[in-house]
Amino acid sequence: MRYRAFGRGGRRVSEIGYGMYGAGGPEWSGTDLGEVRRSLQLAVDLGVTFFDTALAYGNGAAERLLGELLRANPDRGLVAATKVPPRNGQWPSRRGTPISEVFPRVHIREHAERSLANLGVQTLDLLQFHVWEDDWATDDGWQREVDDLRRDGLVATIGISLNRWEPWNGIRTVRTGLIDSVQVIYNIFDQAPEDELFPACRAMNVAVIARVPFDEGGLTGRLTNESQWPKGDWRNIYFGPENLGPTVARSESLRTVVPEGMTMPDLALDFVLANQDVAVVIPGMRRREHVLRNLMRGEAEPLSDRLIAELRTHRWNREPAPWSL
Repeated sequence: MRYRAFGRGGRRVSEIGYGMYGAGGPEWSGTDLGEVRRSLQLAVDLGVTFFDTALAYGNGAAERLLGELLRANPDRGLVAATKVPPRNGQWPSRRGTPISEVFPRVHIREHAERSLANLGVQTLDLLQFHVWEDDWATDDGWQREVDDLRRDGLVATIGISLNRWEPWNGIRTVRTGLIDSVQVIYNIFDQAPEDELFPACRAMNVAVIARVPFDEGGLTGRLTNESQWPKGDWRNIYFGPENLGPTVARSESLRTVVPEGMTMPDLALDFVLANQDVAVVIPGMRRREHVLRNLMRGEAEPLSDRLIAELRTHRWNREPAPWSL
């Protein structure tokens, strides 16, 4: 495992982290909590130090799982990152909605305290706003509340998690100097964060957390035009008629450039790791086989400049849609 600086604080984290979406809830079918626990511990044993969860994942269940892991590994330097859910329950946030309806001060503190209880810690390593609108950047309500949380020792660092396919929607907030990290979708298809967001983060020494490196499965090479999931699995919405066919077509095109001896997931993860603006990438991992496969990339040779240039031609500029929530 290799480690990278996490923003301005000087702390170093594993360049491959553990994304816990679905680990404690019904969003993804086939989740075995016993296997999740074993996978989490295996990740720690192999050098992972960064774990990303949220209060909304299983209504606190994923946080409680992470709390178990923290207590079992008190001297491993683990970093727990979690998120405050929007008060109005809208994912993603909507243009023009005032922050008072989404993150009023009392809501931020109340949910920070709930996360502290779920994780069983005195201080949250990283508290992120689970949705974000850049129009909220200068609002003094959230600014004063996070200052108070820091002063009270309840939160160490603050971040924002950007809505899907909206990397521009946090640039002004980054430039305020008031946040420590930005979480954004970044992968072979979704390269737009490189345009403006990454340079802004670099200039302000704000850590970048890259999520969805496999495009929810679109970059695994396993989807077909007939792919389906059990009832209740959110991928039935994401990979509906509007998205499944185009994703499969682009995946098939990408398959032609995968080097011999490498899989498409390998290539997808290596592409994200090749960008030094990324502090940590957080693939979702619910089984030990996921952990072993993904962490092998930490020992792989970097991609060549020629291959990275080829992958840039597979960029897919997308706009948010109701099915992409």
